[in-house]
Amino acid sequence: MRRYISAYFTDEEDLLRASKILMEKKILILDVLTPFPVHGLDKVLGLKESKLPIVAFIAGAIGTLFAFGFQTWAFVVDYPLFIGGKPHFSIPAFIPITFEVTVLFAAFAMVFAFLFRSKLGLGAKNKIHDERITDDRFVIIIEATEDDEHFNNVKAILEQEEAHEIQLKEHK
Repeated sequence: MRRYISAYFTDEEDLLRASKILMEKKILILDVLTPFPVHGLDKVLGLKESKLPIVAFIAGAIGTLFAFGFQTWAFVVDYPLFIGGKPHFSIPAFIPITFEVTVLFAAFAMVFAFLFRSKLGLGAKNKIHDERITDDRFVIIIEATEDDEHFNNVKAILEQEEAHEIQLKEHK
């Protein structure tokens, strides 16, 4: 069984201050759960920048090539239509569909990459620490050692930073 400490906050500023102090004291923060994005929390926790924009760009580029290539093949090679003397290879006519397919590919790729990276795909079994996290509570989850002194030190820091509930829990 793995033990951890969960501390509940009602204000994001208190959460940020507590996270910063815990990181400065080299106390391992396993996770921070918030009902909405907290600006500056990623820097405090030392998280790396997301690779999601790279995934979106690559998928968008593939979508652009696919859409433009398919239209070129369909209107120039496979089934050219003679309509009022218009050229078969008409780039301005291809732009709207190319744009839409680019956005479609980028959007789907970002959704699937996010679900994969966040481990939120089908069959995911994520532990819900408290139902209030999705509503109005902020939670810091800290690794707990077998040492009671460690728990008391962490508890003192969290109480000083206005944590409302501090609990020692076990996870299978």
